[in-house]
Amino acid sequence: MDKRLARIRCDICGQLVTTGVAVPAAFVRPAVMELILKQHPHWNDQCHICLTDLNRYRGDYVQQSLEQERGELSVLEQQVVESLRQHEILAENVNEKYDEQTTFGERTADAVASFGGSWKFIILFATVLSTWITINSIAILSRPFDPYPYILLNLVLSCLATIQAPVIMMSQNRQESKDRLRAEHDYRVNLKAELEIRHLHSKLDLLLTHQWQRLLEIQQLQTDLLEEIANRGVQKT
Repeated sequence: MDKRLARIRCDICGQLVTTGVAVPAAFVRPAVMELILKQHPHWNDQCHICLTDLNRYRGDYVQQSLEQERGELSVLEQQVVESLRQHEILAENVNEKYDEQTTFGERTADAVASFGGSWKFIILFATVLSTWITINSIAILSRPFDPYPYILLNLVLSCLATIQAPVIMMSQNRQESKDRLRAEHDYRVNLKAELEIRHLHSKLDLLLTHQWQRLLEIQQLQTDLLEEIANRGVQKT
């Protein structure tokens, strides 16, 4: 029978799990083990725990650590802790998520602000002004529809500025909201990455400690064997 298909009972939830998702107690961090012992006093070095329960206790440990370091957790930090418990991925495309929630008015404001800040608008605006002034200047001898000092043109420009200014402000406010959402997302991802790296370092330290212990045990066995061989040689002589 394949060892990977063998099943081991989790000593926390009591479910049978495969050996691939069953973690021996020897590989559990001491700080996490303390949390387990508080709820399960029977826990010992011969027990096993499934990854689901282990992630839950890891999340509890991270939450306690953050609360000790920073006090009460914010909503973002609670989301990070919950993602650690559920073993979820926080990275996502914030722009797509935000664009799905935009209304028609917000999209229109973005389009107007984008066009108003482009060279197309500047060239078009300069062309219209030049044409307007030229027509009314050349037709000054006859009947210009907006003679100098171009009062109608000033009225049109004032109306355009009055409408364009709040539309641009709406677009800027929406961009600020998107930037704030992106900053919150980056904070969650960075915080989770920091916690995962910290956990990985602890796991590596724990593995190295166990490896050193095994090497010492092997060395002691080798020393005992050498002493036994030496004693046999002395007895034969």
